[in-house]
Amino acid sequence: MKLILLRHGESLWNLENRFTGWKDVGLTENGKSEAKFSGLELVKENFKIESIYTSLLKRAIQTSEIVCNNINFKKENIKYEWRLNERHYGALEGLNKSETAAKYGEEQVKIWRRSFDIPPPFLNENDNRHPKNNSNFNVIERSDLPVGESLKMVIERLIPFWNEYFKIIKSDLGCHLIVAHSNSLRAIVKILENINEEEIVSVNIPTGVPLVYQFDQDFNICDKRYLIDEKELLEKQELIKNQGKIK
Repeated sequence: MKLILLRHGESLWNLENRFTGWKDVGLTENGKSEAKFSGLELVKENFKIESIYTSLLKRAIQTSEIVCNNINFKKENIKYEWRLNERHYGALEGLNKSETAAKYGEEQVKIWRRSFDIPPPFLNENDNRHPKNNSNFNVIERSDLPVGESLKMVIERLIPFWNEYFKIIKSDLGCHLIVAHSNSLRAIVKILENINEEEIVSVNIPTGVPLVYQFDQDFNICDKRYLIDEKELLEKQELIKNQGKIK
């Protein structure tokens, strides 16, 4: 069995270095190219994708659809799961990360961005950015709508989906793809690899690069690799590290 994790292609707010979270922005032209690259890499590896799950957010859905176009997977078979949505950045959503670092300090921004259990400042119930104001999220129980999340909180809301999902893919020993976001994928990586709270802070998942896990017959990870050149991978990961620094 193979599980492929793919962070959506570059979004408009990735380009502008903003905290995006549940803000429903689309892909840049570069993001669309990244999504196409991902699909072509899956074809090159001869992976026959049995299932695709994605979030309710436009940038992940667009990425999934572009990948489908390249791997001959029917778009109507994509499955949508709100628990795969990005971490909600609370009152930080929409703010430029470098400008926020200049105001509050790089260390504080690093804590908000990368710490395991410290959430950002929460949104006020009456804030226009509250997810209750997006009709796409009407399928979600009002009590489940976040107003700010730590990675720990993302894992907690992801677990109900993950437990059922992993049962499903274990019964079908093919290749399965999840297209999601930086923090929802980091949550899955932490669960899969049993990474501790300190180590997960340094895990950086770049946009538009498939991460392939292969499992043995006992469903232990026997191989893990990104479908990209190592030098380019390190460059992309370094860019992520620098997003919260003062420029």
